[in-house]
Amino acid sequence: MTTLLHISASPRGEASESLAIARTFIDAFNAAGPTTTVDEWDLWDGSLPSFGPDGAGAKMRIFAGEQPVGPQETEWHRARLAFERFAAADLYLFSLPMWNGGIPYIAKQFIDVVSQPGMVFGFDPEVGYTGLLSGRRAAVVYTSAVYGDDRPSSFGSDFQRPYFHDWLNWAGITDVSSVTFRPNLAIADAEPGRRAAHDEARRIGAEFGRDAMRLAS
Repeated sequence: MTTLLHISASPRGEASESLAIARTFIDAFNAAGPTTTVDEWDLWDGSLPSFGPDGAGAKMRIFAGEQPVGPQETEWHRARLAFERFAAADLYLFSLPMWNGGIPYIAKQFIDVVSQPGMVFGFDPEVGYTGLLSGRRAAVVYTSAVYGDDRPSSFGSDFQRPYFHDWLNWAGITDVSSVTFRPNLAIADAEPGRRAAHDEARRIGAEFGRDAMRLAS
C-alpha cells in the first residue's frame, strides 16, 4: 500500500494555518487515492530523538568506517529508527511555518537526526554527496505571517523555502511541489490568499492521490 507521510513542524494545532492547509491537501489526497495510507508525524509529540555529543561521535565513527559503541550506539540506533520511519514512505507532505526567517528548530532537529551517511546520503571523496532518497515526491506547505515575496526587506528575508528545498534536493528528492500562504499581518483581509492556498493544496493533494494509486497498481 502506498504511504504519504505528513511531517508537521507547527506546534499551534487548530490555530495553525500550515496545518489547516495540510489537512485540505490530505482530504484531497484521500479522496483521489482511497486505498492509500497517511502517516501523521507531529515533530512536537516527543518521538523525535535528540542528536547531541554521542550522536555526533557516532556519525564520525561511521565516516571513519567504525561502529559506534555504548551511548554512541544507542543514539545512532534512535536516529536510524527515525530515518526508517521517514524512508518507509512513498510520498511526503511537510507543513512548515516560518520562524525568524527560517524553519522551526524542531524541523532542523529532524533534518539533523535523519541526515546520516548511508541513510539520507552517500559520500565519495572524489564526487561528493549523493542523495539516497531519489524517486520520491514531496509537497511542502510554507506559511509566514509577515514575510512576503513582494515586500521590502524590513518585512524579513526568506531562509525557509530555499533552505528546505535545497535539503530535499540534496537528499535526492527533486520532484517537489509547494503551497505558500504569506498574509501580511498589517493587511486586514487575508482571506483571498487563504482561499488560493487551500485551492492549490486541494489540487496538488488530488494529484498526489492519483500518483499514489498508480504506484499501488
